[in-house]
Amino acid sequence: MKPMLLLAAVLGLWPVAAAIAQEGTGGAGKPDLAKAQTIVNQVCAACHGADGNSPTPANPSLAGQPAEYIAVQLANFKAGIRTSAVMQGMAATLNPDDMKALGLYFSRQTPKLGTAKDAELARSGQKLFRGGDAAAGIPACAGCHSPDGSGIPKTYPRLAGQWPDYIHAQLKAFHMGDRGADKDGRDANGKVMAAIAFKMNDEQMRAVAEYLAGLH
Repeated sequence: MKPMLLLAAVLGLWPVAAAIAQEGTGGAGKPDLAKAQTIVNQVCAACHGADGNSPTPANPSLAGQPAEYIAVQLANFKAGIRTSAVMQGMAATLNPDDMKALGLYFSRQTPKLGTAKDAELARSGQKLFRGGDAAAGIPACAGCHSPDGSGIPKTYPRLAGQWPDYIHAQLKAFHMGDRGADKDGRDANGKVMAAIAFKMNDEQMRAVAEYLAGLH
């Protein structure tokens, strides 16, 4: 059994486990990218952009995100592990094949380069992203999200060029326990982020978000 399949099974993410298993064995065939594009055009584009580059700071850009990370997040929304009235409704009708195809579709889109607007704040965020804050017990973000912010496939999202408003909002959600607080232990990575964000103050969250906006 593949490590990611085993992890998905252990965490109770059976829809994701099934999708990953199908990918490994050939299953019903290749992801239906034509169907994925139809879903994007009809459902996803309004918030995330047809090419995965969100036109609105409140919504994340998905272009260039690791395919399997997107599939896992969609499964989390559908299962109620990750809460959002909008996204839970959107994910409710998706099956594992749809999730896998959507992940692959967005992963193949080209992310637009962002810019940091506050140079001083970005420099502060760069220090935290690269070196962490030992005194506060905050590890370097680059350790999991990679030095260039591209993320690690299957596990950690791409953050480079992401809207700073969105990153800040998610860090606050982790900090407050609104995200990553799944009591059944099905969101292991979310629990890790919640523990890290809990140690961050608002200025640090804003600084990291600002730095990541211009990272590429």
